[in-house]
Amino acid sequence: MTNAEASTTTQTAAVAEQGAQVAPEKASSKKGATQKKAAPQAKQGAKKASPKAKAAKPAKEAKAPSKKAAKRAAKKESVPREFSKKAIILDLLRRKQGATLAEIMKAAGWQAHSVRGFVSGTLMKKMDLAVESFKNDAGERTYRLAK
Repeated sequence: MTNAEASTTTQTAAVAEQGAQVAPEKASSKKGATQKKAAPQAKQGAKKASPKAKAAKPAKEAKAPSKKAAKRAAKKESVPREFSKKAIILDLLRRKQGATLAEIMKAAGWQAHSVRGFVSGTLMKKMDLAVESFKNDAGERTYRLAK
């Protein structure tokens, strides 16, 4: 080995040590947040009455039914529109023998679960109609309005 080869193998490059990877410090904000001039203001909630104020109020007299209650009563008494699915199904159920599930499905274009939901929810609960459900001689589910 020559002297020149020895010096190149023993010398190392002078490299500075690498420091830790840290994000640079963020400059501080000089201006605080301000509200936009046209921004809507928050509404304050109603104050709760003290127990004394509640006791001092006289009991309310029975008032006339509200608009919603009157609307509900009128809706209950109303007749379905002509040729609506509800009207068609009610006509089928008013027959003496009633209507099978398949007949109602065909007339309304609904699936079986929709017919059952309509019968139990709309007719029985909302319209307060008595609907009989039984199986006919052929073993098909049949519905009719009870008298």
